[in-house]
Amino acid sequence: MTETAGVYSKFETEEDVYTKDGTVDYKNNPANKNTTGTWKACPYILGNECCERLAYYGMSTNLVLYFKDNLNQHSTTASKNLSNWSGTCYITPLIGAFVADAYLGRYWTIAIFSVIYVIGMTLLTISASVSGLRPTCVSKEDCYATTTQSAITFLALYLVALGTGGIKPCVSSYGADQFDDVDEREKKHKSSFFNWFYFTINIGALIASSVLVWIQDNVGWGWGFGIPAVAMAIAVGSFFSGTRLYRNQKPSGSPLTRICQVIVASWNKRQLPLPTDRSTLYEIADNDSAIVGSRKLDHTKKFSFLDKAAMQLESDHLKESVDPWRLCTVTQVEEFKAIINLLPIWATGIVFSTVYGQMGNLFVLQGSFMDININKFKIPPASLSIFDTLSVIFWVPVYDRIIVPVARKYTGNKSGLTQLQRMGTGLVISIFAMLAAGTLEVVRLGIVKRNNYYDYEHMPMTIFWQVPQYFLIGCAEVFTFIGQLEFFYQQAPDSMRSLCSALSLTTVALGSYLSSLLVTIVTNISTKGGKPGWIPDNLNRGQLQNFFWLLAIMSVINFGAFLLISHWYTYKKPVGTISIKLKDNDTNISSERRLANSDQ
Repeated sequence: MTETAGVYSKFETEEDVYTKDGTVDYKNNPANKNTTGTWKACPYILGNECCERLAYYGMSTNLVLYFKDNLNQHSTTASKNLSNWSGTCYITPLIGAFVADAYLGRYWTIAIFSVIYVIGMTLLTISASVSGLRPTCVSKEDCYATTTQSAITFLALYLVALGTGGIKPCVSSYGADQFDDVDEREKKHKSSFFNWFYFTINIGALIASSVLVWIQDNVGWGWGFGIPAVAMAIAVGSFFSGTRLYRNQKPSGSPLTRICQVIVASWNKRQLPLPTDRSTLYEIADNDSAIVGSRKLDHTKKFSFLDKAAMQLESDHLKESVDPWRLCTVTQVEEFKAIINLLPIWATGIVFSTVYGQMGNLFVLQGSFMDININKFKIPPASLSIFDTLSVIFWVPVYDRIIVPVARKYTGNKSGLTQLQRMGTGLVISIFAMLAAGTLEVVRLGIVKRNNYYDYEHMPMTIFWQVPQYFLIGCAEVFTFIGQLEFFYQQAPDSMRSLCSALSLTTVALGSYLSSLLVTIVTNISTKGGKPGWIPDNLNRGQLQNFFWLLAIMSVINFGAFLLISHWYTYKKPVGTISIKLKDNDTNISSERRLANSDQ
């Protein structure tokens, strides 16, 4: 008896060394808590994200002016092309997320798509610097591009869009995976990780919107695109450097297949009445979920028609193994319900993303007609986004170190504000950002009218009057976008976290597409009868403020919808376990490691 007790005591001590959330190390062994994960692994992930964002923003922040001045595109065409490309950058994450959750896992997805990203950046640099491939310029602002030159530029840009599609949905989730949900000491750092992750993004954006924008405007686009390409290569190196320290979640198979199985099984049993005793619904007897890397989920009453997929009939058990296209577990049904539950919250992010997208679009065009001179130094209009970045860098530590502790005393929530409260606060701030932008344009056009500055390339009103609108956008980001990152990670089913992170990113894509659509509609309506319209090439003869008023009104309506949806939303309740087999090399004893932990 004494010897057996000694063996188990030894085993339990060793067991505590390993994570309890199913993660494994780079050799596919259970992850050792002392040598993997937590903040010691995060610097490599954050370094990768910082350099990747530097590359992305260094390329995209000034892109609307590259389209307009170097590819010789009309203002509305340049704006729509930028919106469409930006939108695609936030749609392709659905591809990367599916590959990560179903087949490759987050590590290999980030690695492979990063290489595609580098190829796209290299081609873009070549298209802007190699004679014959770069646009022909008579002067700095008098350029034209052949169809082939434009095609190469857009091929490079859409390779970048594909590459970023594998990084965006995985990297934030991958960083959060480094903290064990079961270990309370590690779990409390997870919320802070999302704050500092976004802080890191904006360090990269800060360099991009200051140094790189100036290089593009004053040195040339070859260097302006080449430096981001080098930054992306450094990002890849940073990521691979931390390989031995990472904790990896195993891919769990196609989430889309599981969703389709629920739809098919529930449809086939649509005419059957649901049992009054929901405990008779099908679930495997073991404490573990049937889905690799996922906890069981408690049954919920919402969308009860989908419960028919878990109704057990005698015909479902005629074979030794259950056909998942005929009978699904409760957890599999609840996975699908969780995705449906997220969709209304997801939808409210689209208008916010439309507002956010103006920072690299119409804000830049607005600034290009203002006074950009400080003595002999010319300020690139796109570089004003540095004040958005500075706002984020200011507000992240203020939120993490001041607002959260203060709010925690009043709400009792360990995060200070709930994720939905945080997102809603950002939506309100975004309304004021549009009001600030519209007010500035009213004042600017008033000066133009009074002094007959209609044909001035840069009317005498300093561009720094744009600072408040950029600063407000940055503040709104800290509340809404970071809250959204954490919300979609925590509320996603365990096996669909990359997919749900990608889903949250698609709000940015749809926001860009909505911006493009609004510009098209507004242009078609406002230019009737030969009028210059709201957004002409010469904004001094336009009515850009009307577009900002439109977005402010849409934001107010959107916030009202968000309040209703938030009141309706219910948080997920995981009740199952994740187990991994551990083997004691000395005693050959195997044990299961359990996770029965709520995200609340």
